[in-house]
Amino acid sequence: DDFSDFPAEAKNLPTVGGSFGNYTNETIVSLNPDLVIAAEINTPEQVQALEDLGLTVYYLKNPTSMEGMYENLQIVGKLTGHEGEARALAESLQQRVKAVTDKIALLSYGPSVFYELDSSDPNAPYTAGKGTFIDLLIQMAGGSNLGNAMDGSWGQMSLEELVVQNPHVILLGDAAYGVTPESVAQRPGWEGLAAVQENRVYAFDDNLVSRPGPRLVDGLETLAKLLHPGALEE
Repeated sequence: DDFSDFPAEAKNLPTVGGSFGNYTNETIVSLNPDLVIAAEINTPEQVQALEDLGLTVYYLKNPTSMEGMYENLQIVGKLTGHEGEARALAESLQQRVKAVTDKIALLSYGPSVFYELDSSDPNAPYTAGKGTFIDLLIQMAGGSNLGNAMDGSWGQMSLEELVVQNPHVILLGDAAYGVTPESVAQRPGWEGLAAVQENRVYAFDDNLVSRPGPRLVDGLETLAKLLHPGALEE
């Protein structure tokens, strides 16, 4: 679909749409797939439309935990005849996660973290809260996510609240849109934040924590290295 860009080879495959949930069913049919895997973000009506065209569709629920992600890997492996490879991948990912969390468990310090998703309004940037992989992975990496205090999973945090909470680390999930640590330091009212003062504002690849697949483990490792420099070294 329009959003599948990893690995790089995926960009060379035919696109079937997907922006705003709009797929080109005719293109999907023309590719003559043996199986269509539909993520839970697709509506039941979209799935039914594909089934009505004679396609075999598996509706794969969105994981909400690392365990759910491992389970999805093995489901897809079984569906595609790669059960052994999927099991091996899941086990490898679990070992990498354990290597991080075992070291994090030995630490007594956990920095407060603000994860910025959208700074269109720098006086009230969007962030992620409870029930998101961003929140989960920050905690697993030994940080305290400021967004966890919000009522919902996604929302805005006022500059006034940021000043009160005074995060030790700011992660720029919107770096792909041109936001930089330097531009953050130039925002009125942000210059006094601990993260800005201590040069702990980091550009971050949001794909590593927002797409529920194997790269979540890359995200965890990257977060842990940023939040606890040197802690993961042997």
